[in-house]
Amino acid sequence: MRLHIKNGRIVDPASGKEGAGDLFIADGRIADGGKADRVIDAKGLVVAPGFIDLSARLREPGYEYKATLESELDAALAGGVTSLACPPDTDPPLDEPGLVDMLRRRAKALSRARVYPIGALTMKLEGQALTEMGQLTDAGCVAFSQANVPLADTQVLWRALQYAATFGYPVWLRAEDAWLAKGGVSHDGEVATRLGLPGIPPFAETIALAGLLELVRATGAKVHVCRLSTAGAVELMRRAKQDKLPVTCDVAVHHVHLCDMDLGYFDSLCRLEPPLRSQRDRDALSRGLADGTVDCLCSDHTPVDEDGKHLPFAQAEPGATGLELLLPLTLKWGQAQRLSLAQTLARITSGPARILGVAAGSLRPGAPGDVVLFDPAAAARISPETLKSQGKNTPFLGYELAGRVRCTIVDGNVVYEA
Repeated sequence: MRLHIKNGRIVDPASGKEGAGDLFIADGRIADGGKADRVIDAKGLVVAPGFIDLSARLREPGYEYKATLESELDAALAGGVTSLACPPDTDPPLDEPGLVDMLRRRAKALSRARVYPIGALTMKLEGQALTEMGQLTDAGCVAFSQANVPLADTQVLWRALQYAATFGYPVWLRAEDAWLAKGGVSHDGEVATRLGLPGIPPFAETIALAGLLELVRATGAKVHVCRLSTAGAVELMRRAKQDKLPVTCDVAVHHVHLCDMDLGYFDSLCRLEPPLRSQRDRDALSRGLADGTVDCLCSDHTPVDEDGKHLPFAQAEPGATGLELLLPLTLKWGQAQRLSLAQTLARITSGPARILGVAAGSLRPGAPGDVVLFDPAAAARISPETLKSQGKNTPFLGYELAGRVRCTIVDGNVVYEA
């Protein structure tokens, strides 16, 4: 279908261009002009590249009782997310080419958002034997990760990074010392002490990150550090980038808005991995994201069923649903940091596109026809009824957030209209 989007406010973070104008899409790509089969009036709406999310758990295979590909890809489109990477912590984990191929075929058959599987770094995520990275890459994996499962054996990590560096495979890792974090469920601070919760100290992240950066220095492997949560980690990444190490990093959108004070009286919706840290950490993450030390935001979308959340805080399953809240929470962060709309949206478009190594995240002619139209001023109260995701677990229930997606286009096809 050939589309003509008119009267919109075109924002292209990749080029920094912003202003009123028209956008054409033909043969699944952004075009210079031409005849259209359909004209969309975008008066009062922002026209931007489709959002790209570096961490969205789709729960298939193995956890279909928590969510399905259909429900979560519907949630993605409702949130304007046109490309997403899914971590390997499914059941069984994504450590076999057949599993990856099956997931990609299922996602493609649904004709919704583009799904990029992240392969398991070690077999069954057990941290012992490396997976066949070459075969998994051929099956469609774009990177390799342990998801939230710690890789305690640093020699295995060293060998994995050596191997990945030889063939140019990106490795995505969370920095957390398995022994220092053992048994912890919240940030090790005054709130955890008052509530009697076992804490995870901030240095569990910085010690692991310092070790990981030394291994990057030694191997030259391309590493993306997932879900930073502490001020110390932001400083380490700042120095690593000054030293020109091949590293990037992201932060979950919840962590630039919330801190451990938001746990209130054991609110299990705030039980996350990594845990919500101190106000100082939250502010450092926000500033690091604004100054480019942190490359991008992700939703860290983790749908959990009610049985998994309706438990005492320490036993509740960690995670929050986030695909549909990525836009409003990113806009809220950008306003607080006094950034332009193009600078704000870069954190969920061109930034993650660069890390994922895909051509999306831009509105230049020839780029994929993945576009989102949204009203930045339209506000809505977040409730279980307003969320399309099967997981209703978010700390933002009851909040009123501005930024509503009106239309999502993938590959030149209108796949969602509010």
